[in-house]
Amino acid sequence: MFRVVKRYRTARHLPLAAAAAACAVLLSAGPAAAHVEVESEKAQALAENVEISFDAESESDTAGITQIRVVLPEGIAPADVTYGKGPQGWQFSVSADGYTVKGPALRTGVDAAYSVVVRQLPDAGKLAFKTLQTYTDGRTDRWIELDENGENPAPTLRLKAAAPGAKPVAPSPTATPETTASASASPAPAAEGTAASPSPQAAEAERDDDGLSAGVWAGIVAAVLAAAAGVAVFVRRRGGDEG
Repeated sequence: MFRVVKRYRTARHLPLAAAAAACAVLLSAGPAAAHVEVESEKAQALAENVEISFDAESESDTAGITQIRVVLPEGIAPADVTYGKGPQGWQFSVSADGYTVKGPALRTGVDAAYSVVVRQLPDAGKLAFKTLQTYTDGRTDRWIELDENGENPAPTLRLKAAAPGAKPVAPSPTATPETTASASASPAPAAEGTAASPSPQAAEAERDDDGLSAGVWAGIVAAVLAAAAGVAVFVRRRGGDEG
């Protein structure tokens, strides 16, 4: 009787275990939740004057968000992006490959919601906006993976097909990176992946670090070679005299 009851209980729990295992598989196979959400009411290829809204979730329990840095997808030039709206006191600036919105730190746990307006969306199926999210304690969340199932996926906007007859507009003139901050503000740092040209003082310092000039080094080398030749002649003569 004991053996029969035990088998019955085991059989009764098998469906529950199978269901739990199936749920675990489904949850693990699902796409990772994006921690920076992006949306637009005009998410359509070649659409013009499109406002795109972003919501960067706060991932810190101890610090507030102070800055959002975005690398624009191919087909959108920084010159074609303007600021829409955002947290009070935050400002917008462009760089060689994207833009930055930053300002007074938000309260801990508060998401950073803002929007930009794009002159025209490219003829593409989706757009990934690689995002760096910085907090008051220096922490930076990097939402840059193009794989939407990755651990740190970039916010991706899916576009509908272009409307019939829609055509690309003429590109905007290339804009010089600038900021909306006051003139007394410190200059923006160089964009990632680009090296700033050294100042004349820095170039001079590099030359000083190199030591002697090329002309002096050439003279030293010539003197060493001449001395070596003289030694060789002396050795040959001495060997002849001893013979």
